[in-house]
Amino acid sequence: MVNMENMEYDLLLEEFKKALRQSNLKYTKQRESLLKLLYNTEGHHTPDELYEALKASGDDQNVGIATIYRTLNLLEESGMVTSISFGAAGKKFELANKSHHDHMICKSCNKIIEFKDDVIEQKQLKIAREHGFKLSSHLMQLYGICADCQDNNKRK
Repeated sequence: MVNMENMEYDLLLEEFKKALRQSNLKYTKQRESLLKLLYNTEGHHTPDELYEALKASGDDQNVGIATIYRTLNLLEESGMVTSISFGAAGKKFELANKSHHDHMICKSCNKIIEFKDDVIEQKQLKIAREHGFKLSSHLMQLYGICADCQDNNKRK
């Protein structure tokens, strides 16, 4: 019996190795450890969070923070990860293997809530057609205050 999850990761790893070659970067176990961590975790992570998770996992304690940043940049340029910018606070990254989704971002606690809405997707396509625009991709980020932070402010 074929393990589909292993096949999916193997394809991702091959794509990663190809991107490394195209950028004249070496494949290393440290870089693969980062890819594997992204593959096995949900959510959006800062480079520092990924660095600490790798150190704590014992999977690879020799990875440097500079390697994390360089590898994330490569993965983003190759379309294998996506990021959300938090301005001066930096970026949070997620593996781009999920179906398309949009984000709501809390300006108080930086919580990221993912959502899908077919009505919004269809409206974006309609607007693009009306303007003779061929839409290739988009990124929607809505900013506000999450329910938890609103509740916390009410209690104060």
